[in-house]
Amino acid sequence: MSDLESKEYLDPKAIITLIILTLLWGFNYTAIKYSNQGVSPVFASALRSIIASICGVIYCLRKGERLFHTDIMLFHGFMVGLLFGLEFACIYFGMLYTDAARSVVFVYLSPFVVAVGAHFFLRGDRLTFLKTLGLILAFMGIFAVFHGRPETAKPTMFIGDILEIMAAFLWGATTLYIKRFMAEKIHPINTFLYQLFFSIPILLVVSFILEPQWVYRIDFAIAASIFYQSVIVAFLSYFVWFKLIHSYSVSRLSAFTFFTPIFGVLFGTIFLSEEFTYSLMVGLPMVSMGIFFVNWRKRTAG
Repeated sequence: MSDLESKEYLDPKAIITLIILTLLWGFNYTAIKYSNQGVSPVFASALRSIIASICGVIYCLRKGERLFHTDIMLFHGFMVGLLFGLEFACIYFGMLYTDAARSVVFVYLSPFVVAVGAHFFLRGDRLTFLKTLGLILAFMGIFAVFHGRPETAKPTMFIGDILEIMAAFLWGATTLYIKRFMAEKIHPINTFLYQLFFSIPILLVVSFILEPQWVYRIDFAIAASIFYQSVIVAFLSYFVWFKLIHSYSVSRLSAFTFFTPIFGVLFGTIFLSEEFTYSLMVGLPMVSMGIFFVNWRKRTAG
């Protein structure tokens, strides 16, 4: 299937799958907070990529899929892994300077990058007025959710903000790169495996520079958190996400990622006793309306 034959609009199966994925990704923020109690953040991210890569290798061996290509696809796989590794390096390094709530908002600029990039670099994925309006509404909903939350002002906060914005651009660039050069040309498991495998050395280097100690303690909760981040999120959910990227419009898929920080706040309220604000009640309808506009399909005659 060529890029032109990718499904332009999301069917009910894709929508349900995306909601489940964003639920898993939203809970991942809670899981990371648990693992941070015993494992340094960037090393935990590298460990996650290592474990998920092992799962991917086992899957390839069982299904008879090739592990690595020997043509230009190997280069594309390296580029995807490089972008992914740099993205997470920016996220974790940036959080040394800025607040977590601000980080989430900035990182979720990514759908804007995808929507605009798809308009210029992908055929058949145009940026319409309603799609633009939907993305703006959804992003306003994200701001509404975090509006009024206490922030710790730091002199160097702008450094962290810039790094989180860079992470958003890297995330969007990764999605666009996959759709442009890899979708429908290789098996989704290879796209998934390349991203994780080639990100490992980058994350380990960043961890070596920033984190003098990698492991502080290990208990059941921390181990379960690492398992969730590695197997459930990094392996299973990312593999499904790449299958969706191979089959559907990336700008419409990316619009649904706005649900992730919403769910992240909800799970934080439930499991971490974080404050539940009225702004959440305002933000959810705005996100939902934005997604509706992004996926609005004009009726054709006949």
